[in-house]
Amino acid sequence: MLQLLDWNSLDESGRRAALARPAMADRADLAARVAAIIERVRREGDAALIGFAREFDRVEIDSLRVEPAEIAAALGRLGAEQRTALEVAAENIRSFHQAQLREPLAVQTAPGVICRRVTRPLDAVGLYVPAGSAPLPSTALMLAVPAAVAACPRPVIATPPRADGGADPGVLAAAALCGIDEVYLAGGAQAVAALAFGTDTIPAVDKIFGPGNAWVTEAKLQVSMDADGAACDLPAGPSEVLVIADRAADPDFVAADLLSQAEHGADSQVVLLTPSRAQATRVRAAVELQLKTLSRADVARAAIDASRVILVADIDQAFEVSNRYAPEHLILQIEDAATRVDQVTAAGSVFVGPWTPESLGDYCSGTNHVLPTYGFARAWSGLGIEDFQRRITVQEASEDGLRSIGPIAITLAQMEGLDGHAAAVERRLAVLRDRSVA
Repeated sequence: MLQLLDWNSLDESGRRAALARPAMADRADLAARVAAIIERVRREGDAALIGFAREFDRVEIDSLRVEPAEIAAALGRLGAEQRTALEVAAENIRSFHQAQLREPLAVQTAPGVICRRVTRPLDAVGLYVPAGSAPLPSTALMLAVPAAVAACPRPVIATPPRADGGADPGVLAAAALCGIDEVYLAGGAQAVAALAFGTDTIPAVDKIFGPGNAWVTEAKLQVSMDADGAACDLPAGPSEVLVIADRAADPDFVAADLLSQAEHGADSQVVLLTPSRAQATRVRAAVELQLKTLSRADVARAAIDASRVILVADIDQAFEVSNRYAPEHLILQIEDAATRVDQVTAAGSVFVGPWTPESLGDYCSGTNHVLPTYGFARAWSGLGIEDFQRRITVQEASEDGLRSIGPIAITLAQMEGLDGHAAAVERRLAVLRDRSVA
C-alpha cells in the first residue's frame, strides 16, 4: 500500500527522503554502465546494436532499418477507430505547436541600429520512441508533429524491436502519418549512442528527442556533453505524477490518476499531497481496489510500493512541497483549481480540475508529453517548437548607428582591456570623421 507520511513530522533529511526518486539511487553505477554501452556503439557500430538487441531485447534482427514500404503500409492496417484516434491526436498536437511559431523579431535598439532574431529548423533530428514494457505511438506523434511544424528536413525515429524482430505497428503508423520514412530498430542507451555518433546504417543527428528509462536519460546526458555527440532535448526519464487533492476530491479519480502513471513502469513514481487524513485513507483504499483491475497490475504495484501519500497542513503548503519536488505531471484536484495555477512555479505540465486526467495530456489534448523528470522541472521546460529550431540573432548598424553606440563599445572594451575590440570600432569611426571633414 502507498506509504503514508506526515510532512510536518519529518526532519529535513526525512523530507528529502520523502521526495527522493527511486530511479536515481544507483546513478553512479548506471553512469558507468551507460558509458560502456556508448563506447561499444562508437567502436562497433551496427554490430553493437545487433548484439545489444540480442542481449537486451532477446531478439535476432538482420537489418536495423525498417523498410519504407512497411512504414507506409502500417497506417492502412489500422482499424478505423485507431486511425481516427491517431489523426485527431496529431491534429490537436499540430494546432498547439503551430501556435508557438513566431514571426521574425526586429527591434531598433538605438537610432540606426537594428537587431533581429530569425529561426531556422534543425537539419537532422533523432526521435527516440520507447517500446519497453509498452509501445508508445503517442510519443511518435509528440516528437514527429513538432518536427514537421518546425520544417526539420530530416527526422528519423529509433525504437526498440519487438519480440518478432519488427517495430511496433502503432509507432510505424504514427511515423507514416507524420511523413517519416526513416525508422531504425534500436532501443535504450545504445539507440541514443547510435543517433549521436552515427553508424553505417543510422545517420548521426544534430539533436536527440524523446523520453525513456533511466538508461536512456543518462545516455542523453552523456552524449550531450561529448564534443562529437549530439544535443538533447531535456532529461525526460521514468514517468511521475504528483496529485494535490483536498477533502472534496473524488478519491476514485485521484487513485485512477496515480495508477495511470504507476503502470508505465516499476521505476515510475506517484505522490499524493493532501491536508485531509480521511482523504488519504480513501485514496489508499481506492488504489488497492483499482489495482486489481489493471492488466499491468504487477508493474503498477512495484511503482506504488516505492511511492507515497504525504499529509500537509493545508493546500498552500501542498504547493510549497510540490514546487520543491518539481513533478513531471501535476494534477490539481482541489476547489478553485484554475485560480491556484499561479502558485505553481515548478512542474512539467499541469492538469486543472476533476475533468482533466493526465491521460489527456499523454495522448490528445495537444500539449507535449515529453517533459522533464527527476526534479529537472525546476530549470527545464517541456518540449516545444523552439526545441526544433535554431534561433539566430542578426544586427545591422548604419553610419549613424555606429556613431551613436560605437563610443559605448569602445569604453566597455577599454574597461576589459581588449584593445582589439576597441580598435575595430575606432577605425570605422575615424573613417566616418574623415569623411565628414572632407
